[in-house]
Amino acid sequence: MIKRYNKLIRDRILEIIKAAGERPSWRILNKKEYLKETKKKILEEAKELAAAKNKKEVVNEIVDIQELIDVLISEISLTKTGIKIQQKIKNKKRGGFKKKLFLIKTEK
Repeated sequence: MIKRYNKLIRDRILEIIKAAGERPSWRILNKKEYLKETKKKILEEAKELAAAKNKKEVVNEIVDIQELIDVLISEISLTKTGIKIQQKIKNKKRGGFKKKLFLIKTEK
């Protein structure tokens, strides 16, 4: 039986697949593909986060998303400090999310 995935995987997944008696087919992505697939993987993990039913599942998905964010930061030569600075600038300009505001509609 063949299962198709066509997605970015964690580094040890090939070992795990082989240990389960399956034969994986894989390749190494170039930088452009890696960035594209990392962004797609963030969306996948965000959907899983939205569907998480308990704290353990939420934490697991946050860990995956943070790992992918760290990859993006590194791949586009940013730093966590640089991100924090940009976050402060954006918070000053548009605010954060601490007030738990939920916009229902606007009228003109």
